[in-house]
Amino acid sequence: MDEQAARPPGDDPQRWALGWRRGVLLTGMLAYPVVTAVGVAQYATGAAAVAGYAIVAAFGVCYLLAANAIRDRAGWRETVLFAVLSVLFVAALPFAHEFAFFLCAVLVSGAALRLPRRAPVLVAAGALAALIVPWAVRPWHTGPAWLEAIALVFTALTVYAFAEIAGSNRALVEARAEVARLARQTERDRIARDLHDLLGHSLTVITVKSGLARKLATAGSPRAVDEITEVEQLSRQALADVRAAVSGYREATLAGELARGRELLRAAGITARLPTSTEQVPPEHQELFGWAVREGLTNVVRHARAGRCTVTLTPASVEIHDDGTASPAPGAGNGLAGLRERVAAAGGTVAAGPGKNGGWVLRVTVPTADREGAP
Repeated sequence: MDEQAARPPGDDPQRWALGWRRGVLLTGMLAYPVVTAVGVAQYATGAAAVAGYAIVAAFGVCYLLAANAIRDRAGWRETVLFAVLSVLFVAALPFAHEFAFFLCAVLVSGAALRLPRRAPVLVAAGALAALIVPWAVRPWHTGPAWLEAIALVFTALTVYAFAEIAGSNRALVEARAEVARLARQTERDRIARDLHDLLGHSLTVITVKSGLARKLATAGSPRAVDEITEVEQLSRQALADVRAAVSGYREATLAGELARGRELLRAAGITARLPTSTEQVPPEHQELFGWAVREGLTNVVRHARAGRCTVTLTPASVEIHDDGTASPAPGAGNGLAGLRERVAAAGGTVAAGPGKNGGWVLRVTVPTADREGAP
């Protein structure tokens, strides 16, 4: 899907440049040609007044065209139109006298917007011209145009501030869109990781118990029916877990994983030495340790060829140790990578490797309040 089409209307990065605020600013700037026309009425009569009004009207039309050119970023049109605006401003001076410098305010504001680095020079030059020209041209019988100079400076500042706010708003909207994109990507990664963990564990259990049921059925044992029933229940639970994972509401509880793990090891013919209580583990680490137990026991059944598996709990760690003769296969790395991500997010560490007395050890350690407060 196209990113622009997917973005809500309120999130358009150009909304400041194309929205109602820009329209208000454009309309407000048209007040300056109107004021200049008042000057034409004061200083010109007859054909001269008609010529002055025509020049002011032409300035207003060119100003609107220049504003659209700036919006469209049409460089050559902007240059041509600002040149025409400059000529019209000079042409309006004999008819409107100092009032023509209201047109200069519009011209300088637009030029400063196009050339932000030269804005101080342009504004200063326009303000000085408004003060000097009416005073220097003696036939006008007027002094420095203080009002026009002040209007020019403050108009340029207003336009510049508007442009800065528009730019900041665009940057913020684009940053928000990027954050939303990263959040979606993170959620997709979370779902992929959780589905891998869930299905890897659940399908391993189903495979082991199905194999056990087949052997029992071949031997004519009535236990085969019980094992098949458990396979059905596990399949239903796996489906529920997948649905919950996609919805984002599933949790792996330590007690639940130990209970499932005990049954998994029993079905695989592995002697299980698992804790009967999880009270020593702080509540904030229960889910993380549950994921560790799930990943560790799944790998023991899949790869270890072990006869015994032990899980040891402390407030700051969980350890899964088997006496197998095989290390996890390369394919087991995906689940372990997902576990490392979870543990790293909690500020902990994961260690996996051969045990001192043989077998394989998976150990997850997390910081505790006592450790964090220790010197």
